[in-house]
Amino acid sequence: MSTERVIHPDADTLAGDIAERLAEAISRAQQQGREPHVVLTGGTIAIAAYEQLSADGADWSRVHLWWGDERFVAAGHEDRNDQQARDAFIDRLGIPDDHVHAMPARDASAHDGGEQSMSDAADGYGASLPGEPFDLVLLGLGPDGHVASLFPGFTQLDEQVRSCVEVYDSPKPPPERITLTFPALNRSAEVWFLVSGDGKADAVARVVAGSPVAETPASGVTGLERTLWILDEPAASHL
Repeated sequence: MSTERVIHPDADTLAGDIAERLAEAISRAQQQGREPHVVLTGGTIAIAAYEQLSADGADWSRVHLWWGDERFVAAGHEDRNDQQARDAFIDRLGIPDDHVHAMPARDASAHDGGEQSMSDAADGYGASLPGEPFDLVLLGLGPDGHVASLFPGFTQLDEQVRSCVEVYDSPKPPPERITLTFPALNRSAEVWFLVSGDGKADAVARVVAGSPVAETPASGVTGLERTLWILDEPAASHL
C-alpha cells in the first residue's frame, strides 16, 4: 500500500485535477471490464470538482455511486450530500437511478405513515453495500480532523462490526447524520483525501504525523492499495 501527495497552487487547480483523476480512474476500471463502485464525499472542493466532470473520458452509465456520510434530513434537502451531487453532475450526466445508492432520508418511510429511525436507516444502508471492496473512496477533512461523520472522541470511532452507523449529536449542523464506519471506509482499493484551505493545514499535518485516531479520525482511513492526498498549497502549508 502506497501513500502519495499531490499539491496544487490553488483551489481551482485542485478541483480541476480531482475531476480529471476521477474520470480517469473510472475509465480505467471500465477498461478492465468492471463497473466501478465509488464512494462520494460532500464539501466545497468536492462539489467544485464534480461540477467540472463531463461526459468525455468515462461511461457514466456504468458507475455505481455511494456516500461516505449523509445529513439525516428530508430527501431533496439542500443540505444533503446526494442532492448536491445530483445538482453538480449526476442528473447532468444521466447516471441511472439504480446506480445512485443514496443514504436513506428522514422521510424515506413517510408513505408508511412515519419517519424511518436512524439506526434502521444506517443498518439498511450497511446491508446494501457491495460485497467486493470499493474501487475508490473520496473523503474530505475537517479542521478538527474528522472524516465522513466520524468525529474526535465519538463512540462511532470504536465501531468494528457495523458498516454504517447513526450520529445523533454531530458538532457540525445538522446534528443527526448517518456515516460509514472505519471497517467500510477501509474496504477500498484507493482512498483519496480532497483538502483545500489553510484552515485544514493543521489537521493534514496531524494525520501525516500519525496523530491518534481518537484525536484525528482521518488517521484511521487508508486505501488497500493506495492512499492519495490531493491538496492545495494552503492545506499543505504545515507539512
